[in-house]
Amino acid sequence: MNLRQLKYFLATAELGQVSRAASELSISQSSVTSAIRELEQSMGTTLFNRTAHGMDLTPTGRDLLSAARDVMEKVQIAQDIGQNHSDVTGTINIAATYTVCGYFLPYHLDRLSHRFPNLTINISELNRESIEEGLISNRFDVAVILTSNTSNPELATQTLMRSHRRLWVPQNHTLAGREFATFEEVAEHDYIMLTVDEAANTSMKYWGPTGLVPRVRMRTSSTEAVRSMVANRLGVTILSDMVYRPWSLEGRRISTLVMDREIPSMDVGLAWRRNQDMPNAARHFVDYFRNAYLSPQMAHTAWRG
Repeated sequence: MNLRQLKYFLATAELGQVSRAASELSISQSSVTSAIRELEQSMGTTLFNRTAHGMDLTPTGRDLLSAARDVMEKVQIAQDIGQNHSDVTGTINIAATYTVCGYFLPYHLDRLSHRFPNLTINISELNRESIEEGLISNRFDVAVILTSNTSNPELATQTLMRSHRRLWVPQNHTLAGREFATFEEVAEHDYIMLTVDEAANTSMKYWGPTGLVPRVRMRTSSTEAVRSMVANRLGVTILSDMVYRPWSLEGRRISTLVMDREIPSMDVGLAWRRNQDMPNAARHFVDYFRNAYLSPQMAHTAWRG
């Protein structure tokens, strides 16, 4: 067993498909497949059930998932030890939207606390409009937001990652296992509409050009509610990879597939007041994210979530 095998196993377990894991890790599908096969051979057991819809964890695979996450998190902490900047002190005020707080920031806040132990980071979760007003009025130094939702000319933004949107369907759904689905097909099924972080408004940007309207069965601000509704066969939805998990809270499987039309990605990044003199502590915060996502040598791994 080695770290490469665990890393590829985690990516596949989190994303549910070898192809998606390979894309996230920027490697070939054969490399992922070989690493998982080697890991299974070294452990003398099967970690995944291969199905037409993707890779389902076996009971042993689920046990390994938790342990592998712990291992990789400890490895990251160890790598950060030599990069600590204990001389960086101060307090920075950060704002973030709901989706960012729930699915993006926690991992990075842990890393930041190890790298900058003397830096205090205050975080406020707000909607986009309140965050933009807070940046302009200097209540916040920096924000971590969905940059695809903002176009305020008084703010400077930098996108860190782009999360593709796909169709979510329950296991054994009539569309599951297809290479792609059309909007015409999706419009024939009940639809679960997420409303948080302007998701409903954003969805109209890609539904609008089709001339179709989704058959909305329920609107909710809870991503977990959407996940459970889809998994329990009460509807389908289109959401980003960043909030996707292959399992609902009840342990039911969710599959994804590509839409036939291009859908705008959900972009996550930083925002600050344009032309502001950014405090030194805030610059270290910004530089951390730039190094993590914009430096070519850094690979984005699925276990970050």
